[in-house]
Amino acid sequence: MSLRLTFDDVDRRVPVSRREWLRIGGLAGLTLGQGLRSTTTRADELSSDLARSPGFGRAKSVIVLYASGGQSQLETWDPKPEAPASIRGDFDSIATSNGALRICEHLPQVARFADRFTVVRSLSHDDLDHGSATYLSLTGQFHPKKSSNPPPRDDDAPVLGAILQRVAPAPRFPHTAVHVNGPLLVPEEPSPGQFGGFLGRKFDALTVGDVASSPVAIHGLEPQPELPLIRQNSRTSLLDAIDNTRRQLVGERQYLEMNDLYRQAHTLLESPRCRQAFDLDQEPVSLRDRYGRYRSGQACLLARRLVQAGVPLITVFLSHTARGQDKSPDETDQYGWDTHNDIFMALKTHLLPRFDNCFAALLEDLERTGLLDSTLVICMGEFGRAPRVALEPSFAGSTPGRKHWAAVYSIVMAGAGVHRGGVVGASDRIAAYPETTPLTPGDIAATIFHSLGIDSTKHYLDLAGRPWPIATGKPILDLFS
Repeated sequence: MSLRLTFDDVDRRVPVSRREWLRIGGLAGLTLGQGLRSTTTRADELSSDLARSPGFGRAKSVIVLYASGGQSQLETWDPKPEAPASIRGDFDSIATSNGALRICEHLPQVARFADRFTVVRSLSHDDLDHGSATYLSLTGQFHPKKSSNPPPRDDDAPVLGAILQRVAPAPRFPHTAVHVNGPLLVPEEPSPGQFGGFLGRKFDALTVGDVASSPVAIHGLEPQPELPLIRQNSRTSLLDAIDNTRRQLVGERQYLEMNDLYRQAHTLLESPRCRQAFDLDQEPVSLRDRYGRYRSGQACLLARRLVQAGVPLITVFLSHTARGQDKSPDETDQYGWDTHNDIFMALKTHLLPRFDNCFAALLEDLERTGLLDSTLVICMGEFGRAPRVALEPSFAGSTPGRKHWAAVYSIVMAGAGVHRGGVVGASDRIAAYPETTPLTPGDIAATIFHSLGIDSTKHYLDLAGRPWPIATGKPILDLFS
């Protein structure tokens, strides 16, 4: 008798027994001895307390909107209208549909949706450079070289989507995680932390680039009338034969990983449902216009389509580079959130209008389609900006900006049981340090797994059988109603 795993086989909102984990692991190429290990001796089932805890298993998918470069908390989610001008900056704050929350005046569309999300104002860590802080944000682990811009390495910690693929691979889609508008550059080289790391390339997220440049987000997925499925399959069989011979001659890891990537690509090609997920022309023209015909807008639209296709974790890089404005100051698509100088011009003219539009459009669309209740949406960056406005002579620009600041910053979460219209945590009067218990990127990682119905206190096993923690933090339970 053959068994097929479907999304309905596992309701992540109830305890999962050891026998069920074994069944799932066997079907997906994983067993408890290969992929997941409990941190305690009670591995028979998840505790009933965990299954009943707020938000556990409420999400079928997670969308992370990543504001690379360091989104200023003072010019977005945590303005300080009573602070001196040197702290407050040039912008006013406005009321929102959440009566307890005021946000930046240049986010009027988002302000109308503030009763759908919760702002977390007490994130904090001590890594002060883009590469290593991005690594921390996307993996939940500190880089060995803190406050640096190191290149990606094969022994890096895996991105969260790679861990998710290791412990709970997507049953309905060939990729468990997809990165949209990537790879992320900091500012010109790929950032560490966005790859499979020591789990190998098989566990890399599928990375999609500029989706605004073509109706089909991945070139080559368009149907080819001259290449029917039977011919595709015969080509795959030939490739398998060549690869088998090559592996007998050279047993290197890179050949095995390349074979896995070929198989993933072939699965995309042979599945009309998977191919269509990347075809933005399936959407009405009015909806594509609503999201915005630019990189971040169309990337957010693709994220919603990938949720519908069954992808568990989608990361949208709102800016594909942390600081592309140095070389292309007139191209809004090149702007990152690293606003050392000219911060108010960059935000008002380039960054905030597009972010306001596409974030509001995504929340509106997810609610319209009934997906918000089962989709966790997170808007975050690697850190915030300094409370004091000052000109930095070593950076381009003629007007003041804000330096990197990780001691306190803000993120936003919505959907999948997150309290609507909430505020969690607080910063001090100038948005310099937490006034409440600090939260960490490790806590965000734990919250993502918790929301997907995965016990973040467990360990997964790497390819050599060594245990690693799924997350180092704790789920932010105050988020959930």
